This record gives sequence, C-alpha cells and structure tokens, in this order.
Amino acid sequence: MQFGKTDNPEEIDFTLPKDHADTKKVLSQAKPAKNFNVYVGCAKWNKTDLKNFYPKGTKDELAYYSTQFNSIELNATFYKSPSKEQVETWKEKATADFKFFPKLPNTISHFKRLIDVDTVTAEFCDAVVLFEEKLGMCFLQMHDNFKPKDIARLEAFIKKFPVAIPLAIELRNEEWYQDKAVGDALHALLVKYKKTFVLVDTAARRDIMHMRLTSDKAFVRYVGANHESDYARLDDWIKRIKIWRKEGLNELYFFVHQNVELESPLLSAYFIEKLNKELKLDLPIPHTLAKKK
Repeated sequence: MQFGKTDNPEEIDFTLPKDHADTKKVLSQAKPAKNFNVYVGCAKWNKTDLKNFYPKGTKDELAYYSTQFNSIELNATFYKSPSKEQVETWKEKATADFKFFPKLPNTISHFKRLIDVDTVTAEFCDAVVLFEEKLGMCFLQMHDNFKPKDIARLEAFIKKFPVAIPLAIELRNEEWYQDKAVGDALHALLVKYKKTFVLVDTAARRDIMHMRLTSDKAFVRYVGANHESDYARLDDWIKRIKIWRKEGLNELYFFVHQNVELESPLLSAYFIEKLNKELKLDLPIPHTLAKKK
C-alpha cells in the first residue's frame, strides 16, 4: 500500500490518538461475546511480494499461506471482481478456519463512484457469498476525492448492500475528518446500518486515524514504513486493543502492509506473538518467521 507513504518516517509522530468518546459508548452497548475473534494477515499471498516467506518447493502459495495465517486482506478483488469459480477455488485451497476479507471492485468505488452499481455489486456479492463460512468482512475503499457532499450517495449504497454480507467502509478524503458535524453525521450513518469504520494507520495521513469505532468490530489496515519504528507502533496497538477488548470489542481484523511488502509476514508474526501473550490467544504464528525478532 502506497497511501500515506513517506520517505522520512523518523519525522512522523506515530503516537496513537486518543479514542473518540463515541468508541467507548458504542463498545459498551455491544452484546458480550464468549470468545474474542481475532484475524491477522497480510494483503497478498503471492511469492513475488512475499519473497523468502515460502519454503523452497512450495507449489501452491495460498494453500501454504493459510497454514501460517488465519486470514487475508483480499486486494486482488479490487482490480477485478472474482468469478464464482475463482471464489470456490480459493475457498477449497484454504484451511478450514481461514477467512477472506475481499475489497469491493474499483468499478464500484472509483470508476462509477457508487452511481448505477446495482448490477456489478450483485455480481460481486453473488460470487463472494460462496466463500460461505470462510467469508470474513468485505470492505469498500472510496476514491481519495469522494467527499462528504456525497454522503447521501454512500447511504443509498449501504442501504442496498446485502445485510447478510458484513461490510466495512474506508474514506480517505481529508474533509471527512476536518469538521465535527461531518464526522458526527458519518458516525451516525455507520452505526445506524451497523457498518464498520476502517482505520488506516499510515505515516503521512495521521488525520485518518479517527479512533471512532462504529460497531463491536475493529478493522485496522496497518502500513509499516520499513523502519525500526514499525515494531513500537505495533506495541502501541496491542495496548489499545486490550483496552477495547475490556470495553466490549468482540472482533478484530488487523492487516499488515509494508511499502516493501516482503517484510509484512515478519511484522505480522511479531504482532501475533505479542497478541497471543497479552490477550491469552492462540493465533497461528508463521513458524518460519516467529523467532526472528
């Protein structure tokens, strides 16, 4: 992910902002779940990007990846909506407890900008629903220039989106985060329709760290800077997640990106190992990487 990239990460204040007051309120209203469901993964599974992750002789990258992680942020679907056959193939290759988190196609979010997208949305949903129990949560990442003036368009899309398919929303334009009234309207909309507000932790766009949860689920897209600060940032996230869990968080989806993706599995393994220890979880740790840090 290149969004928010900087060539000088040492100049960035990576301190996590304080939670918005609405976060504690939303979490306090959540129905307590017996188990804390946590999914951590990378954004890609191909061997080219995750160089040195796969053992020599690995024939099927997804099949191996799913033995090391319990989820994937499926960015491939952003560039081309998957066929039903493709979804079924992916589903069969992954392990039983694995989950896919597919991004909605850019035809919907960028080219048509939520206008006249009923057909393409239905095609996407008809395909990804075939992941069945392996479907995590889909997410819609709008174009950088999609602004608050079009919030009615966003609501119309959300209202039509199938209720049975979990959906998260990511908004990047600065105007969503500059005005209290805008933020309040957006928050109310997402809470009303029970949609999850994506958090993106990236170096050069600290304003998008709204820390305003809209459901009992947190969807975090973490972008490392290939810098030593990446690990301290993950430590801070673990502290915040522990607080959210005590306040009522029931599910966490945390996906690790890097400007140079080959380090993503290493960062992920570090994060998972710490999470397991601090929250008494038993998430799979990529065994080829877990002892390198």
